[in-house]
Amino acid sequence: MTLHTRKLVIVRETILGEMGAAAHQPITRAIGLAAIANPFAGRSVEDLSDLFRSGAAIGEQLINQLVPLLPGPAVSYGKGAIVGLKGELEHGGACIHPMLGKSVRSAVGGGKSLIPSNVKVASAGTTLDVPLGHKDNAWSFDHFDTVTVSISDAPRENEIVVVIAIADGGRPWPRCGVGPVT
Repeated sequence: MTLHTRKLVIVRETILGEMGAAAHQPITRAIGLAAIANPFAGRSVEDLSDLFRSGAAIGEQLINQLVPLLPGPAVSYGKGAIVGLKGELEHGGACIHPMLGKSVRSAVGGGKSLIPSNVKVASAGTTLDVPLGHKDNAWSFDHFDTVTVSISDAPRENEIVVVIAIADGGRPWPRCGVGPVT
């Protein structure tokens, strides 16, 4: 099955401070969103492997555009999907879970931790909170973060918006600790 991409959105942001306090270091985030066709919109199917492969392909395309946007190595990451109203939650999961992570881990050089994620079914313009976490230390509290994303005209009813986010640091002024509290 051929991947049909209608739109790519690439965003780079640099956070310099929080609440009047300078960040310990500027934090740069790079976020990629792709509005792709959902070949299973409006129908129930058992085999979602075409979406596995679509997720892998769009993941590779996005991450290769995101990594060069960071001034340093990526240390945190996240992913997500918004499924249009003629799709189901599992369609988004099929795009981001089985195969997309391989290209992300390869591009950021590591990835011992699960890639935090969020998926929902919604209409065009809906926001998605994409969780971020440290790529190698799942318990690094300083890297628990969120980016909120949307595309004004996506997902259309028969689309899926796939999202990848990476950052070269955690929150700009962390004070919650670096490990589990017992």
